Amino acid sequence: MNKRYYILFVLLVFSCVVGQNCTAQKGDEKMVITVTSSAFGEGQLIPAKYTCDGTNISPPLQFKGIPAGTKSIALISDDPDAPMGTWVHWVIWNIPAEANGLPENVPTDAELPDGSKQGITDFRRPGYGGPCPPSGTHRYYFKVYALDSMLDLSVRSTKEDLLEAMQGYILAEGVLMGKYKRR
Repeated sequence: MNKRYYILFVLLVFSCVVGQNCTAQKGDEKMVITVTSSAFGEGQLIPAKYTCDGTNISPPLQFKGIPAGTKSIALISDDPDAPMGTWVHWVIWNIPAEANGLPENVPTDAELPDGSKQGITDFRRPGYGGPCPPSGTHRYYFKVYALDSMLDLSVRSTKEDLLEAMQGYILAEGVLMGKYKRR
């Protein structure tokens, strides 16, 4: 091994030891979860029922492709088009691994009967908060993660806390994007 490659190798190993992202190695591909909704399709408009213009309940979501070895599922929904930066609409984790989705109108309780926990959104409360863009058409991403662990997080946790806790435990991920424009 020539000296330049040896130095790069040592730097890579050192960065992994001090906690940097070590998952971006060649051949280290995650599986893909297919995320769908019976309420809207990929890139389509989210019905008003699931927004601040309607009853503001969570849409039904279906997951396919949850891999063997999954211990729990997490979901983050956010709007990258918000004027002040990405707006977080939903943070939920410890969804049972055998779940093939989430039903319409998931309660907004911080802890759910099935063991799922919901963190604090940018609405400053747990549970789903629907699209409510101040102007224009915004994109809303429903990102699903299959994890090889249950997460020990407080129900006061945020998207950032969840993202940090998931590092190193993600087996597969998928996303569904819907759009919404106020009436």
